[in-house]
Amino acid sequence: MKGMILVVEDELLIQRGLKNFLEDAGYQVDTASDGMEGAYKAHQKKYDLILLDVMMPKLDGYSVLKMIREDSSVPVIMLTALDAEENQVKGFELQVDDYISKPFSMTIVLKRIEALLRRSTIEKEVKSHQTLSYKDIVFDLKNYEVKIAGEEISLTDTEYEVLKLLIEHSGEIFTREDLLNKIWGEDFFGSDHVVSVHVANLRKKMDRDYIETVRGRGYRIAYEDKT
Repeated sequence: MKGMILVVEDELLIQRGLKNFLEDAGYQVDTASDGMEGAYKAHQKKYDLILLDVMMPKLDGYSVLKMIREDSSVPVIMLTALDAEENQVKGFELQVDDYISKPFSMTIVLKRIEALLRRSTIEKEVKSHQTLSYKDIVFDLKNYEVKIAGEEISLTDTEYEVLKLLIEHSGEIFTREDLLNKIWGEDFFGSDHVVSVHVANLRKKMDRDYIETVRGRGYRIAYEDKT
């Protein structure tokens, strides 16, 4: 299955046509025949994309979109016969992702869906690369912050880099020399005791025993099996 799509469209001929065409293309499709039903279903399931008609009974598409955007960034394509600029501007102000004007080609709808889902996947991957997590520790790599169990902890730049390196390579043992070379740089000429001091400070600030001392070898954070 390529993804789950909600079609919110009151014209049953168009609704059924979209459902059949998209299911033949490999998508799972739910339908709603008015704005109220569409808003309800949009909040009951996690859809990959929503096709949303503008002119509908009970609630129009703009009202539904506004409700969706209160707690979801799901990609939304609006289907509309209202091609005036002010109508499109209104939709974009409510954070619609794309417009398709009626009448439309089913093939064009499919290509627009594929393009939007492809872009959404890329954006999700980028966002996932902006965070790093281990158990209840979460790194916000963009803002250079660390939270444990939802509470931000204050780390020095060096402590941050040491913890980040150990988590990125969980299960791997780093000697003091390894950490000196990777964090302090190969031109550092001080004692490797500085590593022990920073590890001790990290343990105290985290109030967790995640950093293990492997006797005679170095330090590691145990591999986290997320399967």
